[in-house]
Amino acid sequence: MQASGSLWFSSLCFAMLQFAATSDALGSTTVERGKIFAQQNCARCHSIGPTGQSPYGPAPPFRTLHERYDVGDLAEAFAEGIIVAHQGGRQMPQFMLQPDQIDDLIAFLRSVQPGEAAH
Repeated sequence: MQASGSLWFSSLCFAMLQFAATSDALGSTTVERGKIFAQQNCARCHSIGPTGQSPYGPAPPFRTLHERYDVGDLAEAFAEGIIVAHQGGRQMPQFMLQPDQIDDLIAFLRSVQPGEAAH
């Protein structure tokens, strides 16, 4: 009985460790995942934080997008492949995001809008 009890306890501990590791990986919020996406794909041109100018002048800081768009309405554009043409040497690449990426990026964009503009 001692050996089987020990085996049971070891199995339980192993299962708990696997669950904890999975929970950590999945535990990031939509806002955090959206921020990571923005850092990897957008920060080269856009200011994605609460302060600072965009590294590329024509690219608006994310915190000011509410002045041009209803941030929630950008979901369709992200799904279809958003294209933004402007004066300047660099043009925004066409992004076609998956539904989970759209949710994450919209959540992040909302998180950096000031006050009531986030909705």
